[in-house]
Amino acid sequence: MEAPELLRVWVLAVMALGGSWATLPDHHVLPDHRVSSETGAIFVHELERELFQEAFLASSEDDSAATPITFQAHLRDHPDLPRWLRYIQRDPHQPGYLYGSPTAAEVGTHAIEVLAYNQHTYETVAQLLVITVVPAPGGDPPYQGEFLVGNRNVEELLPVAARETFLGATAGVWEQDDLHVINVTSALDRGGRVPLPIEGRKEGVYVKVGSRGGFSPCLASAASPQSRFRCSLGQQPLASCYDTFAPHFTIRWCNLTLLQVWPSPTSPGPVWGSGVLEEGGDFQPPTEVPPRDLLPGYLVTLLVPLAVAALLCLLLGHLMCCRREGVQKRDLETSDIQLVHHTTIHGDTEELRHMAGSRDVPRPLSTLPMFNVRTGQRIDPMPGPSDGARVPLLPQ
Repeated sequence: MEAPELLRVWVLAVMALGGSWATLPDHHVLPDHRVSSETGAIFVHELERELFQEAFLASSEDDSAATPITFQAHLRDHPDLPRWLRYIQRDPHQPGYLYGSPTAAEVGTHAIEVLAYNQHTYETVAQLLVITVVPAPGGDPPYQGEFLVGNRNVEELLPVAARETFLGATAGVWEQDDLHVINVTSALDRGGRVPLPIEGRKEGVYVKVGSRGGFSPCLASAASPQSRFRCSLGQQPLASCYDTFAPHFTIRWCNLTLLQVWPSPTSPGPVWGSGVLEEGGDFQPPTEVPPRDLLPGYLVTLLVPLAVAALLCLLLGHLMCCRREGVQKRDLETSDIQLVHHTTIHGDTEELRHMAGSRDVPRPLSTLPMFNVRTGQRIDPMPGPSDGARVPLLPQ
């Protein structure tokens, strides 16, 4: 495991065990930084390398510009960032960015813990970023357009200068002055493919722009069904205006999306009082519930299972006692050879019982080599006549 990974594991272990930032070795804490953001607008906070570099205990011969610095950010007492906030840093020699677009559900205060560490000296610097999200005064813009910029990565459109340049190019085709960026999303987060490591290949960025004015005829024609049909054929969509995005931004017009978002009516909530009764007012408890007769339900619950059980017992008793087959019927359906064998077994049993009572008895027939159970005839077990004929045990 590399040294930066070991440091990261050490930091996470200390924080998981309830330790504070001060318990970390070679660790420094910067003052808290407070920022604000509005719903319906992009929030971007740049993690400046110079700010954290000044707090590092680097030696004098180290070059601060060449020091690789990486950042880790998470919500306080949570392992990850809020769902509306994202972090990106393309290279340790470049700044990191926290960006996102908060909605009405995220109104409030969010405490983000940022940890920066020097990959050369393994020093760490922490800072608490407090983000206060407030609702926009006029609400979300009703007209929103999303553009796919094919020749940019997401971190290239996060700086303020890049966003202003993009808004200036968008104003040329939208013909509105109140444009502002609502959200910036990487194309990889929308299911795009990772570009090949070739010079000039970019991931692509979705930029959502909002305005309170309607769409221009140029944008309406670019998003019309006729343009969608031309895009399905691999052709360029219809555009009646000059592409003011070129040459800085390459817009993929087939991915243009125009939305009209109207505020949904909200039902008035309950009116809460002071919780104190007015003077002279009496508390009126609810009326008493009339008594209910539970006896029929009790009898049904108790007697129905008992009746079913009694019927089952009667049916089982009838099958076991009244439908038995007699001994005579059984003997008639049994073959003679089986009856003979059964009688022989009973006879041997009785003979053994007599022998148990007295030892002065002749040798039992069952001990002889061969005998006839009916006639008592004994047969010599020695070989018979020379012709090989045998005397049957039972008469035919």
